[in-house]
Amino acid sequence: MTIFKKILLLLIGITGPSFGQERPPNIIVIFVDDLGYGDLSSFGHPTIQTPYIDQMAQEGAKLSQFYVGASICTPSRAALLTGRLPIRSGMAGSKNSGNVLYPRSTGGLPQSEKTIAEAVKEQGYTTAIVGKWHLGHLPEFLPLNHGFDYYFGIPYSNDMLPPRYKKAPKLPLYENKEIIENDPNQKLLTKRYTEKVVDFIKANKDNPFFLYYPNNFPHTPLHVSDDFENRSKRGLYGDVVEEIDWSVGEILKTLKELNIDENTLVVFTSDNGPWLKRGKNGGSAGLLYEGKASTYEGGFRVPAVVRWPGKIPANQTFDAITNAMDLYPTILKLVGSPLPEDRTLDGVDLMPLLSGEEKKANDVVYYYLRDELYAIRKGSWKAHFITKPSYSKEKPKVHKTPKLFNIDVDPSEKYEIGEHHPEIIEEIKDIYKEHQKTIEPVKSQLDLGY
Repeated sequence: MTIFKKILLLLIGITGPSFGQERPPNIIVIFVDDLGYGDLSSFGHPTIQTPYIDQMAQEGAKLSQFYVGASICTPSRAALLTGRLPIRSGMAGSKNSGNVLYPRSTGGLPQSEKTIAEAVKEQGYTTAIVGKWHLGHLPEFLPLNHGFDYYFGIPYSNDMLPPRYKKAPKLPLYENKEIIENDPNQKLLTKRYTEKVVDFIKANKDNPFFLYYPNNFPHTPLHVSDDFENRSKRGLYGDVVEEIDWSVGEILKTLKELNIDENTLVVFTSDNGPWLKRGKNGGSAGLLYEGKASTYEGGFRVPAVVRWPGKIPANQTFDAITNAMDLYPTILKLVGSPLPEDRTLDGVDLMPLLSGEEKKANDVVYYYLRDELYAIRKGSWKAHFITKPSYSKEKPKVHKTPKLFNIDVDPSEKYEIGEHHPEIIEEIKDIYKEHQKTIEPVKSQLDLGY
């Protein structure tokens, strides 16, 4: 070994993450759209069959109390990629703006935010997104301006088409900075996404990579390839979920074939709860109440599975409270990237929990609807300060005395017990006050434009 190589190895050991001379892990985050807590067979669905995701859970761990940063698309994605509540970045929306970004919106994820992709890229990672972006469709907001080396996908939801969305262009399919198709055949989207994901993994098998795979489905309108049509007893929705499961299987198979399986952390979860308004074309929150666009459990708690052979013990179920925003500090620590010191992060490192060293992570959940804080969970207890059914014309109901539920005992939020626990209500009210002190007003990026 030459002196140069010895010095290089020494420098890697000093400056790199805490893996000695091992290559740092690959990271894959699969973030599907509108999948409900009860839509996987491993989470209790009786007729949708998801054997590959179930296998992933058997080889890794299920997170039974995993939350997202918002119960609707755009702010949830901003929360995952920045590790911050959307209210902090202007991605939460307001009464005077949209609740997500639309084809006519002029805003997007601010350049001042540092994404997971930007952080890991600084550590020598190759980065890619395949799927739905939904954090700004104008050139300055697209993924290549937020740390991604490669982009293949659609910049917003697959239903944002004319004439429903006025002034919307035909649905654009991007590769990097260019629109390569308009109105792609959505029946083939999952297959095409899977091919791009597998190609990216194969091309980067010898280098550390970060792959973000936010599939557009099972958001409506539902589309599925001929190979999966009419396969599920659950109908078209089940067909779509089962094709997503196949896609996950292809990823896991590729990792094993390339012998990088044991050096890759894979996360599978959903951006928010099911779109109940869509009826049989929407999913199920299982035993949880309500769904997408609500601050009840069915809107914020989603199925989640993590897998990393040798690092995360197999066949585990963790009932500790965890959050999509925890992925940011978890991933940054794994790759040896310092956490930003100039901003508030809302997640914690999950590896002590997932490795079995600790019993809990962060036990507080903030439930925002746009820029208003509707509820807070602390441990077993959840207090609703404001309630409103999703997609309802009812005005939000402000509760002078917050409605209290024991979520561990009553995950369906059926039995209000505040009168028996006034001291818990006071404790959560104090958490509310302290949290509000950390929120600085930020202009909404979800304003509607032209």
